[in-house]
Amino acid sequence: MKVLTQFEKKSRLFADPEFIVSCLDSSSLVSSFKDMERALSCGYYLAGFLSYEAGYCFEEKLARNRLYDFPLLYFGAYKGVSKDKPGLSRLPLADYPENIRLNIKRDEYSLNINTIRDYISKGDVYQITYCIKLLFEFYGSAFSLYSQLLKEQPVPYPAYIETDQFRILSLSPELFIKKEAAHMVTKPMKGTWPRGQGALSDLFAPLRLRNDLKNRAENVMIADLLRNDLGRLGLNVKAPTLFEVARYKTLCQMTSTVTAKIDKDISIYKLFSSLFPSGSVSGAPKISAMGIISQLEKEERKIYTGAIGYITPEKDMFFNIPIRTLLIQGAQGQMGIGGGIVWDSTPAGEWSEGLLKAKFLTDLAKTPFAPC
Repeated sequence: MKVLTQFEKKSRLFADPEFIVSCLDSSSLVSSFKDMERALSCGYYLAGFLSYEAGYCFEEKLARNRLYDFPLLYFGAYKGVSKDKPGLSRLPLADYPENIRLNIKRDEYSLNINTIRDYISKGDVYQITYCIKLLFEFYGSAFSLYSQLLKEQPVPYPAYIETDQFRILSLSPELFIKKEAAHMVTKPMKGTWPRGQGALSDLFAPLRLRNDLKNRAENVMIADLLRNDLGRLGLNVKAPTLFEVARYKTLCQMTSTVTAKIDKDISIYKLFSSLFPSGSVSGAPKISAMGIISQLEKEERKIYTGAIGYITPEKDMFFNIPIRTLLIQGAQGQMGIGGGIVWDSTPAGEWSEGLLKAKFLTDLAKTPFAPC
């Protein structure tokens, strides 16, 4: 198992683990976290991921006593960190994704968006992040594809994971948590706007996003949710910046920053059970939103909207939220696409936004991508 994180332009490679802590059974998740605590106390670094479905196991009313076919949790225990990338292929990209298609028809998608709006109109939830998937085939070097995608659209929190069973290519622009001693930072992302077609419209695209009432409402709603989650863990919870807009190759996106002071030796189970999954990829209120998500989404999200990162023996940690993230098993690939649905969302608008978010991958397709 190899884990490469390149968060904030700093590469860390974790290779050749001493052992792996993994969990497929929801009833074993707590004991897996105990194994991780023991590894940290022995001086090991931990690097790997949690799948979105692990979040259901943290909530009694949502927990499902079952065996999953993709790990809920998968971490290698490493003696140290390397700054190089030994053992990762640097071959030129020779193959591109093929046969890209969606896992849902547009009519069913529209029906689900309207169902969510019904839940919102009744006051059951205020927002839900609803996700669909792109499916594809890929026969080349996964690391070469990752490198090409990162070159085409640089992002602040990319990561690559390679095991005997799967490859994970995360081109994520979103931070989940960064903990240094007692200082915790999270940056929920909500708000998307297309880049402009001309120089002038492109110049004003970030400003239009920052001042768009719908996107601001979504963003502040999730920032408040994260402030509440962090408030359960620590003190001095603040939101020092709101509505920050970053430009990417095909779109602009908006984040806010929430910080807190927490116990530097906090139990990692307590931390993740309080914060995971992020409200930015679930909705508000989070528990109600997760229940509705489990009913409406056609497939498990797996790595998509989970968390990828590492934990040091001192319990410093750095995790992204794996959006814009490909999971490749054999020749079969998938990538989730999500959007925050609020009362004034429309099926057509959310459909278009989802396709915009996927454009960084669909533009590379061997054959034209034609959603239906």
